[in-house]
Amino acid sequence: MPEYSQIRNIPVGTGRWFNEEDNNETRRVAVVGWELLKNIFPGRPAVGSTILLNDIRFDIIGVVEKVGQDGNNGTNARIFIPMQTMRNLFRLKEENSEDAVSFLNYRPLVPALHADSKNEVHQILARRHGFDPKLQDAFEDWDTIEDNRRVGMIFSAMDWFLGVVGVVTLALGAIGIINIMLVSVTERTREIGLRKALGATHRAIMTQFFVEGAFLTALSGGIGLAITTAFVTLLAALPAPEGFDTPRIVPSSAVVAILSLGIAGIAAGLYPARQAALLQPVEALRQE
Repeated sequence: MPEYSQIRNIPVGTGRWFNEEDNNETRRVAVVGWELLKNIFPGRPAVGSTILLNDIRFDIIGVVEKVGQDGNNGTNARIFIPMQTMRNLFRLKEENSEDAVSFLNYRPLVPALHADSKNEVHQILARRHGFDPKLQDAFEDWDTIEDNRRVGMIFSAMDWFLGVVGVVTLALGAIGIINIMLVSVTERTREIGLRKALGATHRAIMTQFFVEGAFLTALSGGIGLAITTAFVTLLAALPAPEGFDTPRIVPSSAVVAILSLGIAGIAAGLYPARQAALLQPVEALRQE
């Protein structure tokens, strides 16, 4: 039916979907999936061409865009024709009525009303076919909105878990850099005292440790990012499981990670350096 594309996700790439005239006038038109376009019309447009269905010629008026990763979706292999055209040309077998329906698709007005819509469909079918609407085994239904909500909760939990793992990893890396900078500055207190005795200013000493801290974190962060990029590139070359995208580096996350390490390293170097720079040169030279 013309409304089918409004209920299901049928993205038409080139051409158009059916309209009421196509259905009412039983026009011999078809919308084909991406797989058919790839296999039967490689390198040339399908819209405007014709195909034979049971020796009956149909004009192609639209092509469905590729749905899913690598075309791994049943919609890509389907051929759609108007409902009334199907009933007129391809009647069902004798053991079924010509109006037999294998499944129904319906959409609530808003996603929040999906449960109410489901109950209403149960009541209508139960009233027309004489069974209890509360009978769960009367027919099988699939609430895609509820499934989507559950999947969303699972992925949200995964995002939180991986986010916590990432924060903990960043914190451990920052602690490592802080320890290195603290030990480095502490061991160089005599050096700071000697530089002050030779005329180095407080600003010069702070600048030195600022540059060292920034360089250390930038170097370590760059090496880590290079290793991660190589690993993710290797994983991306492998075939992705169905329903999952290939892994990739998110530039914003990489920048945030390196900046976090940089801030931790610079702060860890500047604080003890400032404390040592405030000492009198004689006091700093006495430090062991």
